Amino acid sequence: MRYYVQDRGDSLSMDLAEQFHRLAEEQGFILDAKSPEIVVSIGGDGTMLQAFHTFIDQIPDIAFVGVHTGHLGFYADWKADELHELIKLMSNGLDTSQQLQPRIVEYPLVDLEIHRKSGVTSMVALNEFTLKGVDGTVVAQVDINDITFEMFRGDGICVSTPSGSTAYNKALGGAMIHPTIEAMQIAEIASINNRVYRTLGSPIVLPKHHHCDIFSRKSQRLLLTIDHVNMTIDDLISVRCQVSRQKVSFARYRPYPFWDRVRTAFLD
Repeated sequence: MRYYVQDRGDSLSMDLAEQFHRLAEEQGFILDAKSPEIVVSIGGDGTMLQAFHTFIDQIPDIAFVGVHTGHLGFYADWKADELHELIKLMSNGLDTSQQLQPRIVEYPLVDLEIHRKSGVTSMVALNEFTLKGVDGTVVAQVDINDITFEMFRGDGICVSTPSGSTAYNKALGGAMIHPTIEAMQIAEIASINNRVYRTLGSPIVLPKHHHCDIFSRKSQRLLLTIDHVNMTIDDLISVRCQVSRQKVSFARYRPYPFWDRVRTAFLD
């Protein structure tokens, strides 16, 4: 098995990464930073986002596994003191004759097409895309399926994936969506409503065959954030958002249902 480890960079995560390397070597795993089959994230959800974007061009060929070193993350199945068990199950998974392969779950992503006066950039979000004003409020037109839906004025707009619906989207009052549902959610960030600017005032969920376009409607400096990646630009024309045809894969070596994660994170 070819693998790679992405750690958070703190002392605990780096120590655990070294421990994982030693255990993996004992099982005959091959460390491969260019074309791994499994990418192990050791840290938090931010570390998983970093790992995802590191291997964004190889998403169809990679499965991710998360080990959390702090509070339970939504992308992490394993605790810091469970590396031996994880390695054992991963090594058993090499024995195809005993049908011990992990269960691969696939979660939707959001494709972004960012149109600027300087050109077009395509990106993919695992958690969410947000658009905010740098110097003041954002003024933007929101179209759904090429028809004008609303004119927005406020702090910004968040477009989240189902797996990212438990993050910033939840803080904005958005719904938590089971990550097997192929959809994306649009949530407003402190909208201002008056006779000129009218918004729906509640999050909306779009299915995979729909798209939305967010048009910049004044000269403004904007902060675009795709997961953990920040871009400050002053020449935005529009951003098209839609559910990606690609999906991210996670290797599940033991059951950990989504609603158990929600309960553990927010209710226990």
